[in-house]
Amino acid sequence: MIRKYAAILLFSSVSAGAQVIKDADQAKPALTYYAQQDSSHWTYGGVFNLGGNQGLLHNWGAGGELASFTVNGIFNGFATYAKGKNVWANNLDLNYGLNYAYSYSFVPRKTDDRIDFTSRYGKKTSDSSEFYFTGLFNFKSQFTKGFDYAIPDWQKRPTSNLFSPAYFTLAPGMEYRKGNHFSLFVSPLAARLTIADTAYTNLTPQGAFGVPNGKTSRFEFGAYMSARYFVDLSKTISFRTRLDLYSNYLAKDVKDTNGIVVRKDNPGNITMLSDNLLSFKFTKHVTVSLGLVMIYDNAVPYISTYTDASGVVQEKPEPIKGLGWMQIRQNLQFGVEYKLGKIKK
Repeated sequence: MIRKYAAILLFSSVSAGAQVIKDADQAKPALTYYAQQDSSHWTYGGVFNLGGNQGLLHNWGAGGELASFTVNGIFNGFATYAKGKNVWANNLDLNYGLNYAYSYSFVPRKTDDRIDFTSRYGKKTSDSSEFYFTGLFNFKSQFTKGFDYAIPDWQKRPTSNLFSPAYFTLAPGMEYRKGNHFSLFVSPLAARLTIADTAYTNLTPQGAFGVPNGKTSRFEFGAYMSARYFVDLSKTISFRTRLDLYSNYLAKDVKDTNGIVVRKDNPGNITMLSDNLLSFKFTKHVTVSLGLVMIYDNAVPYISTYTDASGVVQEKPEPIKGLGWMQIRQNLQFGVEYKLGKIKK
């Protein structure tokens, strides 16, 4: 039922502008140019990158995985409408990756999974200003089930799924836009809704994704900031980064059914998302990209142990435990890139 209503909400948000997708901050010419011309324009486009890695060993003295294959897909798309003082900017980021290896019978394991859609509608404060009164909508989720592969019987213990969790953010605020390279949005009145199936919120006493044990949703109200920056360092090198910060005014300690505090929380526990991508272009369609995503969310604590089938607590065999609660995804990808889009003048 949760997935049904969430799907309807997401569809209605996207279908409101059928030609809408990617980072409007990268649209060229600059959005301020359209506003000065006081004419109607759509700018849209995107980048699709498909990469992979394959390996095969036989009687290899140094050892290693006998056979493996990894495939990753990344799509960044945008659509922007600008007329007079008004700008409607939309972006969609999709990531998915799978790894297959001989040592675990080529059963696919996820290396990446992301859905991130943002729509912003703003109106200039004056003809010559770079400030906009803006309303923002953001949706985040994933495509398929997630697992903790450090646990031996991970197939029986999915930790997440499509729309579990799903995050919806709605915020009015002020946005500063500098040409087509930089934007900063700030809102002191941002509402966020997190939904998840009880199959996942019941896994721990404190629940999951900030949703309490046995519940299917969590409402937050607080302050939100989102900054985006894009630059071409050269004809072949580009860099883009994004920083999102959120503070929940309603945050408080989470207690179990016995009144025992199982997770401490307060408005000072700021949720952070830092998304960075550095791309090197060797030919028109061949690229190498280095990506780093860092997330800190007090609602997703780091748990270094698990309970096995015999009821014994075991330590997870993870190589970078010292990073604690910080969620990190780093990837280096060699792949084929295809750009699509058109600029109407």
